[in-house]
Amino acid sequence: MITILDKKDCCGCSACIQICPKQCITMLEDEEGFSYPSVNIHNCIDCHLCEKVCPVLHLGKTRKPLNVYAAKNRDEKIRLQSSSGGVFTVLAEAVINTGGVVFGAKFNEEWKVVHGYTETKDGIADFRGSKYVQSWMGDNFSKVKYFLDNGRRVLFSGTPCQVAGLKLFLRRPYENLLTVDFICHGVPSPKVWRMYLKEFVMNQSIKSVSSDSASEKRISIASISFRDKRLGWKKFSCAFTFSISDNNGEKKLVSSSEVFSKNTYMKGFLENLYLRPACHHCPAKCLSSGSDITIADFWGMNKVLCNKDDDWGYSVMMVNSMNTSLKLIAELDTTKICYEDVLRYNSPIEKSADPNINRNYFFSNLEKKSLSLLIPHALYRRCLLKLIYRIRRKINLLVNQ
Repeated sequence: MITILDKKDCCGCSACIQICPKQCITMLEDEEGFSYPSVNIHNCIDCHLCEKVCPVLHLGKTRKPLNVYAAKNRDEKIRLQSSSGGVFTVLAEAVINTGGVVFGAKFNEEWKVVHGYTETKDGIADFRGSKYVQSWMGDNFSKVKYFLDNGRRVLFSGTPCQVAGLKLFLRRPYENLLTVDFICHGVPSPKVWRMYLKEFVMNQSIKSVSSDSASEKRISIASISFRDKRLGWKKFSCAFTFSISDNNGEKKLVSSSEVFSKNTYMKGFLENLYLRPACHHCPAKCLSSGSDITIADFWGMNKVLCNKDDDWGYSVMMVNSMNTSLKLIAELDTTKICYEDVLRYNSPIEKSADPNINRNYFFSNLEKKSLSLLIPHALYRRCLLKLIYRIRRKINLLVNQ
């Protein structure tokens, strides 16, 4: 029986739920907004399958990639719509062209991040671009197995711990499976994301009403991009498009964007304020997830391949297994690079995120303050505490001289 005594020991991949033959495990959201397995002990038959598929209990082997590339999609339009170089789209289209199925994370109708699949090229667009929220896996591992067992080629993309969970869930290798993960900083709380969206939409509604108080207006989100490149790749923006309608049935689209360094939600994410506890003890670092390909932003591109840096985004593509077709690589614009150059500017390959010193303060006040106030205050307290620690160290050094 899977038992979570410490929340850092569960990455939320949901492999345990989907493997259970009695379906007696459910995912329940805690006060921080992260989901954990809960077992109905009356229906449990002690088969221990849930324990056998847990990526925290069964760590993969650390490894180095076989080959590393700086890569971009040759289609500049797709590249512009992607977080970095648009590598995922090339991989996904290749699988769709063989009659295959592609799994990935997307927004649902309520702007919750969920895993799903597509059998068409048009559906790939939903999976394109980064989503800085932990995705809801549902029963997608079971769907992957169904397609594989029926001879379909499958591409599964997800976080390293999700790929590790899938590999353990399948319990045997499949030649028709291509797994793609990415260098993961950590996954933020879905609850914080819900609260941020609600607050953000409410603020937009207030602005809309105040600009034209003569008519009642209804506002809804039309699109979200965490990595909008209109200001360039290095200064990407968090961009929203809103649909605004009035009593006369007239609709208009309004855009709102902030550079990531100014956006409240992104600042909290990048400062590790509301990551899942397991992210601070990640079980799938050092390419140990078992993925065939790892993709990522090529931070440091301007220093490693400065002659190719046009500020529209390049991807790192690390080939980890022989299951990757050379034909796939040939369809990309690639340049071979060294693993050390990637690691130098992207330490999350091997290193887990350090918890923010004010993480507990943030979550203890989550229901008491608006995020627009709480996130900046928590980050300010972090800076203040760091300053106090530095002053104390200097005083101690002077006293002990």
